[in-house]
Amino acid sequence: MWAARSARAAVRALSSAAADAPTTTFTQTNGLGKLVLNRPTRFNAFNWQMYEEVIQTFSKAAKDDSVRVLMVTGQGDYYSSGNDLTMFAVAKPGGIQELADRGRVLLQRFVEAWIDFPKPIVAAVNGPAIGIAVTTLGLCDLVYASDRATFHTPFVSLGQTPEGCSSVVFPAIMGSIRANEVLLAGRKLDAGEAHKYGLVGDVFSAATFAPTVEARISALAAQPLSTLKYGKALVRGPQRDALIAANIAECDRLHERWQSRDCLEAAARFLTRK
Repeated sequence: MWAARSARAAVRALSSAAADAPTTTFTQTNGLGKLVLNRPTRFNAFNWQMYEEVIQTFSKAAKDDSVRVLMVTGQGDYYSSGNDLTMFAVAKPGGIQELADRGRVLLQRFVEAWIDFPKPIVAAVNGPAIGIAVTTLGLCDLVYASDRATFHTPFVSLGQTPEGCSSVVFPAIMGSIRANEVLLAGRKLDAGEAHKYGLVGDVFSAATFAPTVEARISALAAQPLSTLKYGKALVRGPQRDALIAANIAECDRLHERWQSRDCLEAAARFLTRK
């Protein structure tokens, strides 16, 4: 209980920010849809609203034939700092169990939106990525990184467990030993290491990152939509059942973890150190 009380006290000033301000932007040009995570003053951390906005954008872009490729990137210096832990400190009727219930449903929907998106998803990792911003990279079809990007999944130190299907995708990408270094030991990777581990396809200079990546993706977005969709379905289709099952298992475990003393105390330490 003390952890929840101290966390709530630490977050009062932060929670006064306008909740209705958009947390993402979306533009579309010549077949390329560009989704920008847009909370730069909070390092593009995911709050409830951002999760919902991303889900809705994915849904609309999936149905819009004028969008052939979806690019995800961040505004400012960060790609995304992962979950905004202030979500766990907002007092609501029902307490932490209600937050955990809500979070479990939302996270499952969010990850399913990435799993089931029928067109190529390209991540343009313009800066540091943490937590959910890292794990969902394994659900992307192409990943490019700035040379100043880093990749960190400090789940254990926060009393949490892997999400975003990383429990199955990361071992498949990088091998179980390296996956455990990242997911369990919390090893932070720089862009070169992420490339070596197979999480990133290419690394570009931060000075020219955005135009370089957009030029490359634009060439892909100029291709026929049906061919892009059929090609992705052949590559990703056989994995879908395993990904759906992993997502459910991960969300079930996180639902328990979010209500645990480990997680509550870790969140309180994080919030009170600010």
